[in-house]
Order: sequence, then structure tokens, then C-alpha cells
Amino acid sequence: MNKAYTGGCACGEIRYEISGEPIFQNHCHCLDCQHKSGTGHGSYLTFPRGGVKVQGRAAHWDMIADSGNVKTRAFCPTCGSPVYMTFAAMPEIFTVHATSLDDPDRFRPHAVTYNFRAHSWDHVDPTLTKFERMPG
Repeated sequence: MNKAYTGGCACGEIRYEISGEPIFQNHCHCLDCQHKSGTGHGSYLTFPRGGVKVQGRAAHWDMIADSGNVKTRAFCPTCGSPVYMTFAAMPEIFTVHATSLDDPDRFRPHAVTYNFRAHSWDHVDPTLTKFERMPG
């Protein structure tokens, strides 16, 4: 059995443990991810919701994603760290920020999404599959 993925916010108020392996790992260049990260992209691991345990209370912010669907960003109300995201159109998945992992080196991106919004100065692995938007 594989070791659980664990992580949380910078101050430790929010913690998660996720059994199982991610179903998708990506760098996303959408405008929301750029604004949230303060740089050219965000990096994420997406899991089936069933193996997720969260401790602590996150603050939530609902927004309309580039897809037109509601995306909920969860962050720590104490330290402000972004921790995870959920999607109204896909309640069966749970997405964490790669840098919220206790061991961020476990992040292994499969692809780049929203590549049409990528900036020339934001270099990611050129061998990754690139999608102009989110793959269907």
C-alpha cells in the first residue's frame, strides 16, 4: 500500500490526509491560478474524494472558473495559505496545491492546462503534454 499524501496550511490549522494516488497532476496557466499564485501558474494534484480526510476549518471562496463552472478555493483564515479546491460540477474530486504537501517532491505533473494563457517567461517542463484549456 502506498503512503498517504499529507499536508496542510503554513500555520498547521488545516491538515489533510489522502489515501490513494492522484488521478491527475498539472500545472495550470488559467488567469485565476496566476492571480492566486502571484506568478505564471498553479500546480495541483487531484484525487478521488473518497480517500480524503481534512482537519481544521478552511475559509472558502466561490468563483466562476474559465470553464464556466463554480470552483471553490479553500484557504486558511489564519495564515492565508491556499490548501485545496473543489468543483461544483465534479463533486467526486478533491484538488490540493502541490506546495501544501508535506513532501512537495511527490508532485509529478502529467500535463499543462490552459496553455494559451501561459507567459513566455514562465518555463515549465517542455516535455509535458499541453492542453489549450482543460482536457475533457
